[in-house]
Amino acid sequence: MTLGQRRPVLQAPAIQALFILCAALILALLAGQAGERLFGVAVSPIPFAFLHGALAAGIAYLRRMASWWAPILFFFPPAVVLVNSFHLPPALFLALFLFLLLLFWSTFRSQVPFYPSGQSTWDAVAALLPADKPLHVIDIGSGLGGAVLYLSRLRVDSRFIGIELAPLPWLVSQVRALLTRSRGAFVRGDYTRLDFCDYDAIFAYLSPAAMAALWQKARAEMRPGTLLLSYEFIIEGVQPDVIVHPKENGPALYGWRM
Repeated sequence: MTLGQRRPVLQAPAIQALFILCAALILALLAGQAGERLFGVAVSPIPFAFLHGALAAGIAYLRRMASWWAPILFFFPPAVVLVNSFHLPPALFLALFLFLLLLFWSTFRSQVPFYPSGQSTWDAVAALLPADKPLHVIDIGSGLGGAVLYLSRLRVDSRFIGIELAPLPWLVSQVRALLTRSRGAFVRGDYTRLDFCDYDAIFAYLSPAAMAALWQKARAEMRPGTLLLSYEFIIEGVQPDVIVHPKENGPALYGWRM
């Protein structure tokens, strides 16, 4: 995928997983009918759900989807049967769906879920920022805004911005900034549409799936002397200039100087 292109919705892994579940359901129904005709025994819901899940996991493996999809697809049908047995009110499922939609929004396409970081990580970021001049720093995928709010208090000479696509975390960030009268600012939007040349440092806590495109964009747009920071996730094939462990035996903070 070239820089600036968006993954077509039908190619998003979550949409592919939905298609796989549908295909596996058809296969499971056919297998169940064949078994009933041959042996005269109908398959009960729980074994059928595990058959459905096993077929879905097998298809995901054959399609070489990311390794985590196979267990997700395997356990999803039994989980649906189990939850359905509790006879919960439909409104509860609607409320949960709306909450998750607002929290994760387009994760199905971007493959960047909600990953909160912590103060030890923010301290490590602060230590890597140049101290001899005011900076313009952005946290891409800023979540609930903790990094921006914290760093804004530490570096009053600099400007910190967070950009977040999901509506609920962005709204929480805005409220937190308002209540604390923070100098940090938050924008709801897609970081891939930003021009990275506007920033002295960029902090990211994304996902492995997003790192190659992030590096391509950073190389194309960031100015010489600026800094790209990524917590936990490395850029495959690109040696970082800085590696810091905010917590002993914890994930690393990686830095690349442009």
